[in-house]
Amino acid sequence: MWSERTSVGLDVHARSVAAAAIDVVTGEVVQARLSPSSEQVRGWLARLPGPVAVVYEAGPTGFDLYRDLTVAGIGCVVAAPSKLQRPAGDRVKTDARDALHLARLLLLDQITPVAIPTVEQESARDLVRAREDARGDLMAARHRLSKLLLRHSIVYDGGTTWNSTHDLWLRRQAGPGLAGRATRAAFESDYEAVLAVKARRDRLDAAIEQLAADSEFTPVVRRLGALRGISTLTGFALAVEIGDWHRFTGNSIGTFVGLTPSEHSSGSVRVLGPITKTGNGHARRLLVEAAWHHRARYVVGEPLRRRWELAGPAVRARADAGNRRLHHRWVTFTERHKKPTVAAVAVARELAGWCWSLAVMDD
Repeated sequence: MWSERTSVGLDVHARSVAAAAIDVVTGEVVQARLSPSSEQVRGWLARLPGPVAVVYEAGPTGFDLYRDLTVAGIGCVVAAPSKLQRPAGDRVKTDARDALHLARLLLLDQITPVAIPTVEQESARDLVRAREDARGDLMAARHRLSKLLLRHSIVYDGGTTWNSTHDLWLRRQAGPGLAGRATRAAFESDYEAVLAVKARRDRLDAAIEQLAADSEFTPVVRRLGALRGISTLTGFALAVEIGDWHRFTGNSIGTFVGLTPSEHSSGSVRVLGPITKTGNGHARRLLVEAAWHHRARYVVGEPLRRRWELAGPAVRARADAGNRRLHHRWVTFTERHKKPTVAAVAVARELAGWCWSLAVMDD
């Protein structure tokens, strides 16, 4: 239970803040509508009977308000929205009611807080997610270009696409292969978009490589890179998305990234459904993508050997055991005729545990 006298809930939006305060001693409820300015929020809190405890939901407004209140000596937590308990019969939702509901939950100690990243961690996360957006934009741009050609019965049959050979073939299509000046203009626009987005992605890759080589995340990135399928980019993204690995265990980290099965059981009946897909979706996608690399026969190739050189002997031994185990899991699922997509998710869930075990190791 909170020992502060006044419990305050804030419903924070881009242009307004709905505030509600409950005085534990008198039971008085005070409500107000404030601007999103931290100065005005602190001024309103200063007029309440102290000490004060504050809670607001995590959202697009970020953590600046939390940092400002913490620096001012005001106790503040940021609540996980998916963990807030709401009455089943409550059919009226307003900002004022949401703020009052938060204040009551804080008073009852029913708030599940989120982990607050440092300014440096949040900055690195912004970089990683910008790269993720560039990856999605590049995929969309490539699809638009290839489907434009497909509508005109132009199909590349030279093998692997989006390499130098394919790029040379694309440049030849701007000529007589496309009928109509308007179609050629559309092709040039789509092709130019592919080149521009690819250049943006490459610049972000270079920035991530530089930061991964010399930052607070470098030791974790090097340890994670000892596993197959986890390059420097993937390892850095996992490091900044997870943040403090010590708040999890080998079992609970799979739940955090939403890779555990959903369940609806009653009595003696136990029914498992698809994965929950809760928590950090960015980390989940990276883990599933990395899990596919463990499908092939385990061979320590040159890229993996170079990453091993950056890790210590204990990390290499642990990672080698994990690589063998994860490939064996793929073999087992294949022998049981499991769908590859189902097997990949199961391997990704176990891969998350191996990543955790390496991330928390001492250098």
